[in-house]
Amino acid sequence: MYESDACTRALGIELIEVRPGYARLQMNVRPDFLNGHGICHGGLIFTLADSTFAFACNSYNINTVAAGCSIEFLRAVKGGDLLTAEGIEQTLNGRTGIYDIRVTNREGETVAMFRGKSAQIKGTVIPV
Repeated sequence: MYESDACTRALGIELIEVRPGYARLQMNVRPDFLNGHGICHGGLIFTLADSTFAFACNSYNINTVAAGCSIEFLRAVKGGDLLTAEGIEQTLNGRTGIYDIRVTNREGETVAMFRGKSAQIKGTVIPV
């Protein structure tokens, strides 16, 4: 899945760990990620969290897509920082799951919280 995700790779987002119901990704905040206020654009923080959500909910090798999500931005992120997003499954009931993704900076401070609702669809991520 990572090899097919051109957007995630183009942004330099690295897949650190994935296991059933869990994923951890990292992203360096490049100068071209900064907005007009000189801080990391919220859309890029969202993309890191959303990618983490995608890997966590697809970790069972069942094609899974987002059915909805929300994000709360809690702290400004400076250029040059390293962001880590950790996604943890909260519940998986039938074809629907809920995942929480915590995004932290280099100091371990929470900069954003993302919650995603997933829906399993037909097919597998890795052919069986």
